Amino acid sequence: MLNVKILSGSMIAALAAIGCWTGFISSPNAAAARAGANQLGEAANAAQKVAAASLTISDRAIGEAKVGMTFGQLKKVLGATAQFKVESGLMVDFDAVAVIRSGKVQYRIIYAAGTKLKDTDVIELLMTDNPNYKTARGVGPGMTLKQAEAIYGKATLSYNVDNEMRENVVFAKQPTRKIMFVPLADGKQFAGVYGAGKDGFYQTNKYHPNAVIRSAMVRK
Repeated sequence: MLNVKILSGSMIAALAAIGCWTGFISSPNAAAARAGANQLGEAANAAQKVAAASLTISDRAIGEAKVGMTFGQLKKVLGATAQFKVESGLMVDFDAVAVIRSGKVQYRIIYAAGTKLKDTDVIELLMTDNPNYKTARGVGPGMTLKQAEAIYGKATLSYNVDNEMRENVVFAKQPTRKIMFVPLADGKQFAGVYGAGKDGFYQTNKYHPNAVIRSAMVRK
């Protein structure tokens, strides 16, 4: 009898524990907790998607800035989160307005040198050298050309003496030519290794081992 009583007591305790556990799962408070957790998870995922979108380089935009929108429209989108700094002589023939957030330049609006970018002016050219910004396939400033080739295919580098010898790189399988990549190899005038050119135009598939994507540009 003693063993039976002990066994019965153990079964009762076990059943009581199971009953409490199942009751907790099926209780309204538990359901509310689960719903709240799901909502928080969905909100976090949405926030991550928004954050990712704000750091994306596409054929129309770099982050929140889109070619075709006016400077004033971009200011409204960014609100008080950004500061704007004019950079004269950023490159030959071009000035820029740097868009700064948290003390760091996010991207630049490029426009004709010697003019002033007004709120009514349409954005036609954007540039970023911020490594946080990437295309949908993960290609962006700071990536080596070798790494980019693994994603977008063979790199072709070129420059033209009639275009201030500005070097650029195009990948065989990049999704659009409206995104332009500018290469750099520390210690070298050009990232590419060039042979003889023709009529001032030089092109090559060879580049220095330390060549990287210096910046990405998006044009209208």
